[in-house]
Amino acid sequence: MKEITSSTYTFEDIIKDNFIYVDKTEYIWNLIRKGKGIYFLSRPRRFGKSLTISTLKAIFEGKKELFKGLAIYDKPYDWKPYPIIHLDLNGFKYDSLENLNNSLRRMIREAAAKCEVTIPEEDPNLMFRNLMTEQSKKGSLVILIDEYDKPILDNIDTPIADEVLKNMKDFYSAIKSFDGDERFVFITGVTKFCHVSLFSGFNNPTDISMDYDYATMFGYTQEEFEKYFAEYIDLACKKLNKSREEFLLKIKTWYDGYRFEEESETVYNPVSLASFFIKKCKFKNYWFSTGTPTFLMKVVKKKHFCFENMLSRPVSSVAFEAFEIDNIDPVALLLQTGYLTIKSMEERYNMPRYWLDFPNLEVNQAFNTFILNAYINKTDQDTINFCDLLVESMADGNMAQLRRTLEAFFAGIAYDIHHKDHSNFQNIFFALFHSLGFYIKAEQRTSDGRIDAVCETEKFVYIFEFKLNNDDSGLKQIKDKEYFKQYLVLNKRIMIIGVNFDTETGKIADWKDEEVVVS
Repeated sequence: MKEITSSTYTFEDIIKDNFIYVDKTEYIWNLIRKGKGIYFLSRPRRFGKSLTISTLKAIFEGKKELFKGLAIYDKPYDWKPYPIIHLDLNGFKYDSLENLNNSLRRMIREAAAKCEVTIPEEDPNLMFRNLMTEQSKKGSLVILIDEYDKPILDNIDTPIADEVLKNMKDFYSAIKSFDGDERFVFITGVTKFCHVSLFSGFNNPTDISMDYDYATMFGYTQEEFEKYFAEYIDLACKKLNKSREEFLLKIKTWYDGYRFEEESETVYNPVSLASFFIKKCKFKNYWFSTGTPTFLMKVVKKKHFCFENMLSRPVSSVAFEAFEIDNIDPVALLLQTGYLTIKSMEERYNMPRYWLDFPNLEVNQAFNTFILNAYINKTDQDTINFCDLLVESMADGNMAQLRRTLEAFFAGIAYDIHHKDHSNFQNIFFALFHSLGFYIKAEQRTSDGRIDAVCETEKFVYIFEFKLNNDDSGLKQIKDKEYFKQYLVLNKRIMIIGVNFDTETGKIADWKDEEVVVS
């Protein structure tokens, strides 16, 4: 039985060490067989970008023997070796302009050593040009760039953001000078910054990030998972004492659900699956814990973004486009970084509209825990303890305990964290309840307005209306507008709550609740 790895990203090592390799070479062959091409593809972190770059490198090195048994092996391809420049922007420091330039120099120096060429130590842009000059003397160039946007993301909310963007634009523009000498260029990253801003220095690459033909090139489809991990699935079923059907449903709920084109299949996150089996079949967060999205939280907080509203209505295709660093759309950022994904698409007014959601349980729970910590500056354990009390309160319908728990939670938030607006309280509230796994909806429409929040448990429906400062009309509004009527058919007990927040202190200033009595 082949071993599983979650830490080896070099194709040659995976093959030689007999690790499981999910064959994606059909996609790669479809790219390279077309001849000269410049391609860009964005995917969330830990989704196989580095492995794909490494696989391309092995192909363009002519190492056919490594691909025996894989789809590309018998395809019509000449396996001719090409001079390659491989740049991986991971693992370097970019926290100052000096460190940026030093890191780029070191990266080019290391790439030159692998190419067995010597170039003078100077401006990194000139070093990159000199490296391409030397390599192009050997034949048509293959340029592979992994995580092109790492320096930009590391500085997305710093004073040097614009300078970093300018430096990287100049750095990548060198590629245009060798347009006639290039056989293949492949660039990966997490985000798509506007081509006119970043890539204006050279021909715009063909963006295949949302191309149906390549939507499942990264990640594992259900068929691939069941084929390549068949023996491990059998072992997991025995260990967990579950039927195959039960196990597949649970692991799909936890780690599947990423969709990169509206009509494509969903895919599993590779590192989550590998880690699940390596860690003795424990269902827990693996992908999210591999890196803290600090830049994402900075943007969400800075924009006062109400993420729950985003799940309550469809978005236009603009959300999938590239963006400028000084005008970042949190929806686009959440999509491209993998915290949201496409659930479905519909036509509205002859235009596509996309419904978004968290891809799976892993991302849902982990993201909401993290956004809570970003807003309230509490430890994971503090958050978990509060969540346990909330689950107990709401499962039992204990309104007194529910009120005490939420009052203590908001009272413990540092004063300077509050933005003193409605969206801030909503973000904290909804992240808290999402992390519980309860079904919760924001801005729920009724025939006579919108309910601020509805939360359903097995036995109860909780209807919340939020007000600020001296406005204590929340409970009265629920009753006057009869927000509860549509939930009477559920045969659950209905609790209605008016919550008043003090924007100066950030605390719950008033709380009124009643149970709806059905006559």
